[in-house]
Amino acid sequence: MEYVYCAMLLHKAGQKVDEANVKKVLEAANAKVDEARIKALVAALEGVNIDEAIEKAAVPAAAVAPAAPAGAEGAKKEVDEKKKAVEEKKSEEQAAAGLGSLFG
Repeated sequence: MEYVYCAMLLHKAGQKVDEANVKKVLEAANAKVDEARIKALVAALEGVNIDEAIEKAAVPAAAVAPAAPAGAEGAKKEVDEKKKAVEEKKSEEQAAAGLGSLFG
């Protein structure tokens, strides 16, 4: 992930995203430098409009807001199911305790 951050930092600073610059930034950050990863990153970004890619990746806040209640409902259902499972387990344990008294 630090390689992607490095490329974004270089781009934001107006520097060319090339192997030498990526290596310099990683070394300055005391990050582990993997030459193969650097080459793969530079090759993958060749011909990519980074500004356009960032714009496409950005999610408007209005689009996120409606999704939150649906997630909350799902979490509530999950909690309800867990409560039901615990109650069933308790009733099973009580039934087993009753059977134990018959043989005890």
